[in-house]
Amino acid sequence: MEKLSKVGRYEFLAEPFHCDFSKRLFMGHLGNHLLNAADFHSTDRNFGMIYLNPIHKTWVLSRLAIEMNEMPLQYARFCVETWVESAMRYFTNRNFRIVDAADDSHVYGYGRSIWAMIDTQTRRPQNIFDIHDGAISNWIETEKPCPIDKLSRVQMSNDAQLMATIDTHYNDVDVNGHINSVKYIEHVLDLFSLDTYKNNRIKRFDIAYVAESHYGDKLKFYMEDKQDGEYCIRITRKGHESDDEIEVCRSCIKFIKD
Repeated sequence: MEKLSKVGRYEFLAEPFHCDFSKRLFMGHLGNHLLNAADFHSTDRNFGMIYLNPIHKTWVLSRLAIEMNEMPLQYARFCVETWVESAMRYFTNRNFRIVDAADDSHVYGYGRSIWAMIDTQTRRPQNIFDIHDGAISNWIETEKPCPIDKLSRVQMSNDAQLMATIDTHYNDVDVNGHINSVKYIEHVLDLFSLDTYKNNRIKRFDIAYVAESHYGDKLKFYMEDKQDGEYCIRITRKGHESDDEIEVCRSCIKFIKD
């Protein structure tokens, strides 16, 4: 049996109905492909959800940054490469490289992410090194470059303006029973007009997840214009049990002229 590489490589298709009016892949669908690649990589190496779920554990995304030179056009076949850059007791850093499936020199962009392992019953963090006696250490790849800025905290003032309030529904809920990580991204992108996307493209999207939200929660979106095409968004939730707003995530989006 061939020994697996530390770097996983998975091919995807930019399906036409996963593309926007410009015939390029939606950022949200790209996000789903990155998360799928992460799951395929960890599953192939026996620390994915297929192994974890029966022992009441799962991976949850803590932070994600996607920085793109361009988005794949419809019908383009592209590959997502992914690897674990480092692992600590409660968090692991995972990187991504998005390339043309037929031309490895054609790089669409890169991604960085931080993941935590939690107990599915208590929702508390779990020691990653308890799994297979710390075997994840055997898969850490430190030599492959990821030449985008590291993940950083999204800084916001109290001047952010309420832009939208939405209810959460069935399609927002993922396999872990909470609001899907990518759904937050899609809701944030919906805060901007079609003209914004006609005249600009997304250079970088950062999101940091602070707390979980669930079906039936009401989400509020607060935006702050940082100038030069950069916007920061804070998302809060109001659950059934209280009228208090709880911050669930922060994001930052950087547009550049197309």
